Amino acid sequence: MKKAILFLLFTFLSLQGQESSIAASKINFIPIANKNFVGHDSYGYNYFLDKAVFSKSKNKEQWEYKNVSLGNLTKIDLTNPLKIVLFYQDFNAVILLDNQLSETQRILFFESENPINLRATGMAGLNQLWTYNTLDQQIGLYNYLNNTYKTISTPFPDTIQYYQTDFNHFYWIDDKNMAFMCNLFGKITNLYKIPEYEWIEFLGEQQILYSKDHLFYMQDYSKNKVYKIELVDKTFDKCYYKDQILSTFTNEGITNYKIIIP
Repeated sequence: MKKAILFLLFTFLSLQGQESSIAASKINFIPIANKNFVGHDSYGYNYFLDKAVFSKSKNKEQWEYKNVSLGNLTKIDLTNPLKIVLFYQDFNAVILLDNQLSETQRILFFESENPINLRATGMAGLNQLWTYNTLDQQIGLYNYLNNTYKTISTPFPDTIQYYQTDFNHFYWIDDKNMAFMCNLFGKITNLYKIPEYEWIEFLGEQQILYSKDHLFYMQDYSKNKVYKIELVDKTFDKCYYKDQILSTFTNEGITNYKIIIP
């Protein structure tokens, strides 16, 4: 009886261990030299930033965009690869590019009738951009078709250490590692405490993907469970996640993995 109980306990613990890991299947390795990897899109294009030159490529196709007049490129939003958002914080400016990296719109927020000093921005739904305006410390939406702006949230201090946007949500982490979410109607939700991380990605309201000490984890707050993601390669400089593909980048190139999120 004692042996049977021990066997069942061992089996249970083994199953628990299996449930706490996610296998990663290596898709391919793309050799790249002397480029800074930014990310990839659902059409198979990879994006790079080399000093002031932003580029995309696939096989023999390649496009480039360069703008030295606006200073350093602060953030690149690939949420919509047909309308890419480039944020130049030093000049309080946003550039919109089409899928061939041609400039379609230049938004200089310092020329706005209503003062806007951007701390964060990204693509939102309904022809809008997310904004965090440091002048009133509020999240807003800027309609880039008719050049109108509206504030949607209550004020909160600029303690944003990381932020991420999608069409419907603005996520951020404050200086105490607390995560928050704002929807298109301005409702702010206090989410959870974030573990220490080196890289992080919100997968939705209840899941995050993050790395620490060159190890990857997926945390599901709805299940109160942490999954370790098993990768073959443990050394990388940067990483990117989109559409169940996790990409790691070194000076040698890009390694793509397929992972299935539970």
